[in-house]
Amino acid sequence: MERTPREIVECLDQYIIGQESAKKAVAVALRNRYRRSRLPQELQDEIIPKNILMIGSTGIGKTEIARRLAKLAQAPFIKVEATKFTEVGYVGRDVDSIVRDLVEASVRMVKAEKMEEVKHQAAEAVEDRLVQLLVPMPAKHKTTNPFSSFFPQASEEQQESSESQWDEATERIRSRQEKIREKLRSGEFEDRHVEVEVEDKNPAMLDALNTGGLEDMGLQMQDLLGSLLPKRKKKRKMPIRHAREVLQQEEAAKMLDMDAVSSEAVWRTENSGIVFLDELDKVASRDETSGPDVSREGVQRDILPIVEGSTVVTKYGPVKTHHMLFIAAGAFHVAKPSDLIPELQGRFPIRVELSSLNQNDFCRILTEPTNALLKQYQALLGVEGLELHFTDDGIQAIAATAERANQDMENIGARRLHTILERVLEHVSFEADALGSKVVVDAAFVEERIGPIRDRGNLANYIL
Repeated sequence: MERTPREIVECLDQYIIGQESAKKAVAVALRNRYRRSRLPQELQDEIIPKNILMIGSTGIGKTEIARRLAKLAQAPFIKVEATKFTEVGYVGRDVDSIVRDLVEASVRMVKAEKMEEVKHQAAEAVEDRLVQLLVPMPAKHKTTNPFSSFFPQASEEQQESSESQWDEATERIRSRQEKIREKLRSGEFEDRHVEVEVEDKNPAMLDALNTGGLEDMGLQMQDLLGSLLPKRKKKRKMPIRHAREVLQQEEAAKMLDMDAVSSEAVWRTENSGIVFLDELDKVASRDETSGPDVSREGVQRDILPIVEGSTVVTKYGPVKTHHMLFIAAGAFHVAKPSDLIPELQGRFPIRVELSSLNQNDFCRILTEPTNALLKQYQALLGVEGLELHFTDDGIQAIAATAERANQDMENIGARRLHTILERVLEHVSFEADALGSKVVVDAAFVEERIGPIRDRGNLANYIL
C-alpha cells in the first residue's frame, strides 16, 4: 500500500463525510503497514499494529470507515459483534471463529483474484465445452471380426475402411463445430438451452449440521467428507448465457493451485487482515461482581488473546494474529472505555471520538459522496424514465427533519435519512410510471409529505 496518509484520507472522503480524526487514525495505521513491510525481517517481527478504539453513537460512520479502509487496502476484512459471544453457553461458536472467518474471507479474495488471472484460458475451455454440447463428437467404435484370424487381409481392409469413414464423419462434424463456434462468439445462441453437468456442492445429508449452532461442525464435516467421497454431479438445463457463467467458474477453479491460494490467503490474513470489533461497550463491566457483568468480563478475557497475539488453528493451517489490525467501536453512552479490563484497554492505545451529525453534515451526506443517497434515488427512478431533481431548499428540509428526529427520538445518525427519504418519495416511487418525465423535490414537497405527521406529534409512528 503505497498511498500516503493524506491520499488515504482523500479516498475515504469520497464516501464518508466528516470524522477527520478517525480517518487520520486509520490512514496512519494503514501507512504503518507499508512502512513495516520495507523494514528488515527481524525488525518487522517486533513491530505490532496500534489498534484503534472508535467512540461514538450509531450511524455516524464507524463501520463504514473500517469497511472502506479494508477495500482501499484490498485487505481481508470481517465485522464481528462482541455481544454474540455472550450468548448462553457459547453455543457453537467461540472467539477463535473470528480468525477462521477472516481466513475464509481472505481465501475468497485470493481465489477471486487468481480466477480473474485465468479467466481468458477458462473462457476458451468453456467455449470448447459448449461447442461439444451443441455438436458432440461421435465415439469411435472399434468392430472386431470373429473370423479375422482366418482372413487377416480382409480384416485389415475392413478396419481401414471403417477408420476412413470415421475420419470423414469427424471432419464434417468439426466443420459444423467451427460454424457453431462463430455463432457462439457472435451471441446468436445465448438464449438456447443446453443440459450441463455440474458439481453438487450441497450434500443434503449434512444440512442438519448447519442449524442449531453447529455451523462450524457442519462446515468441517463437509470439508472432510468432500475430500474423501467422490464428487456428486447433477444435470441442469439452462440457457447458454447462464451455462457460460457456471462453466466459467468451474473451469477457472480447475486451473487454480489451491495450496498456493491457501498459503497466500494465510499470509494476507496474518499481515494485512482487519477485524472490526463492534459493540465493545456492551461487554464492558461496571464494577459489579455478579450477574451479567461476570459474563461480560469473561467475553473480554476470551477476546484478549486474539487481540494481543496468539495462534489459531484453522483448516488452512495455523494463523498468527500478532500483526492483524483490530478496530473496536462502541457508543459508550453508559459504560466507559475505562470499564474494560485493563489488559484489553492497553491493546487499543489509539482512541478517537467521532462527532454527532448535524443538519449541515446531513446535507453533505445527501449530496457529496460518490454513493450519495440522492444519487441512488435519481439512478433508480431514472430506470423508469423519470428525472428526479432535488432543490437546495428541499435538501435542507430533509436534513432538518433528520436532525430533529434524532434529537426527539433515538439518535441513529445518518441511518435516519433512509427512512425519511423513503417517506418523502413513497408516492413518487409507487407512481413513477405515471408522473411524467420530471419531479422536483423542494421544501414544499417535503413539507407536504412530512408536515402532517410531524404536526400531529407522532413522527415516531411513521419514521424510524
